[in-house]
This record gives sequence, structure tokens and C-alpha cells, in this order.
Amino acid sequence: MSKRFGGRYSPGLGPQDDNRNPAPAPQIRHRLAGRPKYVTFAALPFLFGAFFQEPTGMAGSLAAFGVIASAMWMTGEGLAAEAAYQVRRVARRPAIPRKLFGSVMTGLGLGLGAAGPENLAGAGVIGATGMVLHWLAFGADPMRDKGIQAGSDFQQDRAQKMIDEAQTSLAQMQDAIRSLGDRWLEARVDRFAATVEALFDRVRSNPGDLSAARRYLGVYLTGARDATIKFADLYRQTRDPSVRTSYETFLDDLEKDFSAKSRRLLEGDRTDLDIEISVLRERLAREGVRASEPLPLEPPRTETARFIDELLTPERDKARR
Repeated sequence: MSKRFGGRYSPGLGPQDDNRNPAPAPQIRHRLAGRPKYVTFAALPFLFGAFFQEPTGMAGSLAAFGVIASAMWMTGEGLAAEAAYQVRRVARRPAIPRKLFGSVMTGLGLGLGAAGPENLAGAGVIGATGMVLHWLAFGADPMRDKGIQAGSDFQQDRAQKMIDEAQTSLAQMQDAIRSLGDRWLEARVDRFAATVEALFDRVRSNPGDLSAARRYLGVYLTGARDATIKFADLYRQTRDPSVRTSYETFLDDLEKDFSAKSRRLLEGDRTDLDIEISVLRERLAREGVRASEPLPLEPPRTETARFIDELLTPERDKARR
């Protein structure tokens, strides 16, 4: 009996027959995200040296290491928040100044590590120096909103609340897929998440689009989350390829819908811009304002052309110049 041959590059194979992962969504990462761990490593002498001191010194050294490690964790969270702030055209400042808290905790940890019965002033100087060095190494937190017009706080708050709820549903989708331990599905859902994030950015930049996108951020994304949780439970028990294929097809259709919605919102913004430009032109025309025609520029002349012109010009015309 004949048997159909199939391999990795054979046509007609679905994703379940291909072990290659889809292109993952780009991760937002701050350019200084690796620095906090180096500071934590530099504080390890406090940890190791604590066990060779008297009880009071051991407690102080352990506390110094713990505070510095916590400060670097807080700083890392601040860098992540700043990276998310920088990539968005419209964003609110972080609610908690994490890098500022990390700076204070760094100074406190260094002060605890240097403190002694007769060295409190020196410990304070070291702590203050540590705070300044932290600020120089990691910078300050974003302290103002970006791209938010005055008077639009109410609409912006409504949009942000809806986006926060949608992000919760999106995170639950990703958690349900990660529980399966399937890297291909994880990357596929991450790509869908990147598409949804693009719609989030559209709503952030123009909160007036919230009414048009409300169904996508609410009903559709909640339904996708519920379907993903049910799929994860069923696929974990059966490993049925048909169930997986059906879910991937559903995800493809949903991603196309979200992408199309983002494009329609963008086209609507362009239409509004064209209308505003045409209205402004009509108003200027009624006021009698016309765009001035640019004067024709004289073409540049070469040295040879100027020399020939001088030879052909009569002497009386040269005297008039």
C-alpha cells in the first residue's frame, strides 16, 4: 500500500507538524536593564562577610545586602516602566516613582553597611553618595504625562480603565497557554498580544476611539480569554491535533479582526485630518488669503557662460551696469 511522504518542508503541513516557532513579538526592554544585577553582585561582600562578624555586625551587613538587593529590584521595575513609557506616543507618568525609591533604598543600604558606633557621620555621607551615584547611573523617573492634552483627563481615564481590564484578560490568556509548556503556542499568542497592544496604543493616542473599540476591548477579548482557558484545559488532557488546529484558526481570525480595526481607526484619523485641512483652506480662501507663487529661480551660470556674455555685451551696456 502506498504511503504519502512528508517532511519538514513538504507542502500541506499545518503548524502541528512544524516545530518552528512563529516570529515572537518584540519585547520592550530598557537599555540599562542589565545594570541592577551588577550592583547586586557588588553588594555580595555584605552577605558573605556577615557570617564572620559579631551578632550586631552580622545583622547590619545582612540588612545592608537585603536593602540593596530590594533597591535593585525596585530600580529594575522602574526601568521597565520607563521603557513602556518611552515607546508609547501617549502615556501617563508612572504612578510610583520606583527609581526614586530605589535610589533612597540604595543609600540606606550603603549607610547600614558602613555604619558603626563611631562612624555614623561617615555612613551618612556614604549613603548620600550612593543616592547620587544611583541617579547618575539610572536617571530619574518620568515625571509628566506625554501626549495628553489638557482637559482630556476624563476621556483618558475612561480609556485607560478599559485598557487595564483588557490587559488583564490578555495576561490571563498568556498564562493559560504557558501552562501547556508549548513554545509554538506561546509565541503564537504573544504575536496576537502584540496586535492587541497596537489597538491599545490607538485608543491611548485618541481616547475618542474608545466607543468604536469598546466591543473589541471588552466582549471579544473576554471571549478570547474564556476560549483560551477552555482550550488549555481540554488540550492538556487530550492532546487532540484537531482541537489545536481549531484554536489556531480561531486565533488567526481574531488577529485579523483586531488588525483591521486598528487600520480603520487610523484611516478615520487621516480622514479627520483631511477634513480639517480642507475646512482651513476654505476659511483662508474666504478671507482672501492665497498662497504666493514662488519666484522662478535663475539657473546657475558657469564661468564660461559669463565670459562669453561679457564678450558679446556692447561697451555702452557695460557702462550702464
